[in-house]
Amino acid sequence: MNLEERLNEDMKQAMKAGDKFRLQTIRMVRSSIKNQEIELRRPLDDNELIQVVSRELKQRRDSLQDFQRGGREDLVAGVSAEIDIISQYLPQQLTEEEIKDIVMQTMQETGASSKADLGKLMGALMPKVKGRADGKLVNQLVQQLLS
Repeated sequence: MNLEERLNEDMKQAMKAGDKFRLQTIRMVRSSIKNQEIELRRPLDDNELIQVVSRELKQRRDSLQDFQRGGREDLVAGVSAEIDIISQYLPQQLTEEEIKDIVMQTMQETGASSKADLGKLMGALMPKVKGRADGKLVNQLVQQLLS
């Protein structure tokens, strides 16, 4: 079952169970997917589906940080629940240690050793962790290891 079929099936289950919040969140994700398909004028493949879901997750994480900084605890709980739901549709996320191992391996492959090599390293690294790691975390780890 691909990601789109899974979203459709989970949406049906949420409707049957009367879980309005889960249903609303899945509909938002499906809407983003549909908008991307309309923009590209073709159905999305699995990698593109993961990109759209990852983008939705990133938006929620950014909102969560903003709400926490603004002291909006009433909105924090809702966005946290959305993050939990959306995360279920992405591949298993890499741990910080796994990301460090991949960064070190990519540093050896590209010969990157200083901050001047950041662009080259990130260019080679991001396709390896796409959809499985947060870009901000990857960037932070690369910055630490290159210093």
